[in-house]
Amino acid sequence: MNRLVLIAFMFFTHVAHSSSSVCHGTTSNGSLVNGVELPSDGKNFVSYSTIARLAGRTYVHSSVKSIILNSYKNLEVTMPNTVYKYAETGYESGGKFRPHKTHQNGLSVDFMTPVKNEKGVSDHLPTNPFNKFGYNIEFDASGKFEEYTIDYDSLAAHIVELDKESKKQGFGLWRVIFDPELQPNLFKTKHSEYLKNNIQFSKKRSWVRHDEHYHVDFEVPCR
Repeated sequence: MNRLVLIAFMFFTHVAHSSSSVCHGTTSNGSLVNGVELPSDGKNFVSYSTIARLAGRTYVHSSVKSIILNSYKNLEVTMPNTVYKYAETGYESGGKFRPHKTHQNGLSVDFMTPVKNEKGVSDHLPTNPFNKFGYNIEFDASGKFEEYTIDYDSLAAHIVELDKESKKQGFGLWRVIFDPELQPNLFKTKHSEYLKNNIQFSKKRSWVRHDEHYHVDFEVPCR
């Protein structure tokens, strides 16, 4: 009996270990072991592209996957009428991820900006090959693109849940990149104080605008 227990323990330990990711290096010069794929959809979220998923562009560190999915689950309660869409993440083994300068070790994730349509209902930004899977969308200074308007309340709520869930799992958020010209609108939401006290926003405009999406780097220890 003891031998059987030992064998079972070794088996499940191996399975648990093999399913856990290990990141190496940095987001801009790194790699990933045992990367895991994000699901195509859930109750309140979808992937930005089936084509991109088939191309292997939606892999992350296992801890990041857990944080993301738990955050979406929490948002089902806190933001029950909001839908979300995630975008580019990285390859199963990490490494260079063109055209991005980061996304190399499983800790970088892009999320499409939550929006409301002309009826005031939460909706998904259109993402397809004709608009570079959403990355070619440009919002104006008032946060509008065609019939869509940025939903800052839902965006702020998502960032808060990502940070809370990260901390719950013993990690954190390193930084959030979102267009500095649009950032002030996040601090007009009910989550303003939490964002000011807990989230490190990039203050300089990146090489791409980051208005149609926001980039999140997770703070998980790497080798």
